Order: sequence, then structure tokens, then C-alpha cells
Amino acid sequence: MADIYLHNTLTGEKELFKPLKEGQVSMYNCGPTVYNYAHIGNLRSYVFADVLRRTFEYNGYRVDQVINVTDIGHLSSDSDDGEDKMTKALKREGKPLTLEAMREVANFYFEEFKKDLSALNIELPEHFPFASDHIQEDIDLVQTLTDKGFTYTTSDGIYFDTSKFPDYGKLGNIKVGDESRIGVNSEKKNYRDFAVWKFNNELGYDASFGKGFPGWHIECSAMSVKYLGPEFDIHTGGIDHIPVHHNNEIAQSVCAGNPYARVWMHNAHLNMGDEKMAKSGDNFITLQTLEEKGIDPLALRYVFLGARYSSPLQFSWEALEGADTAIKSLRLRIYSYPDNGKIVNSSFNETINDDLDTPKALSIVWEIIKNKEILDQDKKATILSFDKVLGLAIAEYKITEIPPQVQNLIKERDLARNAKNFAKSDELRAKIEEFGFEVKDTPEGTIVVPR
Repeated sequence: MADIYLHNTLTGEKELFKPLKEGQVSMYNCGPTVYNYAHIGNLRSYVFADVLRRTFEYNGYRVDQVINVTDIGHLSSDSDDGEDKMTKALKREGKPLTLEAMREVANFYFEEFKKDLSALNIELPEHFPFASDHIQEDIDLVQTLTDKGFTYTTSDGIYFDTSKFPDYGKLGNIKVGDESRIGVNSEKKNYRDFAVWKFNNELGYDASFGKGFPGWHIECSAMSVKYLGPEFDIHTGGIDHIPVHHNNEIAQSVCAGNPYARVWMHNAHLNMGDEKMAKSGDNFITLQTLEEKGIDPLALRYVFLGARYSSPLQFSWEALEGADTAIKSLRLRIYSYPDNGKIVNSSFNETINDDLDTPKALSIVWEIIKNKEILDQDKKATILSFDKVLGLAIAEYKITEIPPQVQNLIKERDLARNAKNFAKSDELRAKIEEFGFEVKDTPEGTIVVPR
């Protein structure tokens, strides 16, 4: 297998990837909190994880992937205060404050989330565990931490004592005071301490240490270990998870006796203006918003591929529309090429294996398209091979109608023929044929059909 280099947030270095088991990769991706639709900024994390998965598969690895579904216990603040996000959803939608209603809301938004993944051509993981289905695993983990002396109890819950884990903050090299934890609980021994269980006598789950909910952080530790084992290869998520959520996961997992993730990878935000995209305000843009504007959802995937996953990306409608045009042009060109070609040598493998350098990978695609020394059928075979990683669904493209750019060429050609400018007419015919259409001149007029 070829060498793959990945940037590990834990060490701060780009490293040669070495799996725990030869030929296999175990990967956990922080999933959605299903209290609302996902916005396109959320979806960058899953496109990133999908490209990572596809890269491993392209190199011959078998991937065991987990994307969790948070449907309980995620408070509006990382400092363990604020309202539960799922409870907010119940109130917003006028539903009763019950666990059954909470799961009903979660199921709805989870199905919408899966539709988004499908629209972005994201491969589904082997495991999609719901937090509410793994309460016993959470309780067992809390009990283990308590038995080992890593927790203490306050009036509102059970907290992990971070002073007992000297490596706390190692992920991302977070120094004391770097985290944003507004509204510190005065009962905490240390401001960094976090809840592994929150008491709630009205709405919650029974446990020997008190009725309530698991902490958001404990859920990820419990589910990842259940499905991938006490040590696994890769954990991914957004950079906003580094200071608190992911450092908390590491602390409680290691102290419970689990070595946990060996490589941590994080994607940067999709920004709109000076702020990251969020589920409130004017920058809450969903895939449905794009579709209502006539933009192919895979144009968003193309935009994401145009930047390194670890680099902040500025959103603009102009960039999205440009990506929409580019992906349509690419599909039409590949569709027009004949089959039965062979894959030509290129630097694509080396590029994508260099910490997922998707911008350079896209540039290689267009270099091959423009290279007149490469046969069209070889261009097709090569780029379809690349698309196993890029995920632009080029092979699935079928022409069902004449696209606008071809219609414009047809009109321009008709004008040239009427003016008896046959040289211009032949030039435009060639351009039309590049898009995969055959031009037939009949007494009734010009007919253009897919090849």
C-alpha cells in the first residue's frame, strides 16, 4: 500500500499513517445533534470525513466508520449549562417534554441529515449509533470513572476532575485559560471540570447515582469504544471541538483505561462574513436553499474540495455558482468521451495521500482534460478513477436534457449558418460535440441529440 500522510492534531505534525491492523482503518466522526436541519457549514465535516474514507479505500484499505447521532444531553454551552438542545427543539415544535417526543424529533432530523449526505454523495458509515440507545454504556463508563476516583458529585451532576489528568489540554496544545467557558459552576473544583452525568428527576434515565442524562462528552467516548474498541485509528471533527469536547473525550477515555484515538483530524470552519456559519441568524443556509436557487448540491462538495480541509473557507454565492458551472462542464466533457480507455500516470495518488490535498487534485483533473496528448477515452478512465476519491458522481451522470450552455451554442451556430459563415458554424459544431452531443442538419432545422 502507498504511504499516506495525515496531520495529527494531537502531535501537531504531519505523520505517516500506520493503522492498528494491517489493511484496516477504524474511524470515528463526530456526528450531528439532530435538533434542526444541518446547515452547509455543518456538512463540511462530513465531506471531509468522506474524502478521508475514500482515500483509504482508494489505497486498498477496509474502513470501519462510526458517525454518532446526538439526540440527548447536548447542552447549548460547552460549560455544562444552558438548555438541552433537544429540549429546545421540543418547545420550538410544540411537542410534549417526553423522551418519546424527543426521539420522534430526532428521527425526523436524522432522516433529513441522511438525505443531505446522499445529495452530497457521501458514503454512509457502518454504524450510526443514537446516543439514547446507549445509556447503559454511558452509565457503565461513569461508574468506572467514579470507581477509579476521577469524579465528584455536585448538586446538579457528576463531574470529571481534570486536575487528576495532567495531560488535559494536550490536544491542540490548549493552555490554562484558553478555553471559552462562560458561566463557570461555583461547585466545580476546577473551571475545566466537566459533567459526565447531569441530574434531572423529571425527564431522564434511571441510574444508581441518580436519575438524569449522560454528558455530551461521555456519549462519544462510550459509543466509539463500543463500536471500534478501546483504541482505534482516527477521530475527526470540527476545530471548534478541540478545546473542550475532544479534550474531555480523551481525558475520560484514557482515565477509564482506554488508549482511545491515535490520530485526531479537524476541519476548519465555513465562514460567512466574519463569523462561522451557525444555526441562527441570516447565515443558516441548508442544501434545500441551494436547490431552490437551482444549484446542484454537489457544487457545494466541489467548493469544499477546492480548499484544504484544514483551511478556513469563505462562503460566497459567486463561488458556489462558479462551482456549479465547473461541475456541469466536467460531467458533460467526461460523458462525451468514448469508453474503454486506460488510466494514465499522474501525481493524483501522491497528491491525495499528502494530507488530502484536494485543491491540487482538482487541478490535476483539469490538466488532464486540457492535455491534447492524452486520448479522450484515457481521460475518461483516469478521471473516473480519481472520482472514486473526489466523489463528484461523474460516472452516474446521464444527459436528460440539453444544458443551457449547449443551447446557447446551438443558437449561435444557427445564426452563423444563416449568415453562411460556415467556418464559424463548423467551429461551433465541434464545441457542441465536446459536450457529448451530435449535431444533425435537416431541412426542418438543426437537431441536437446526445451521443
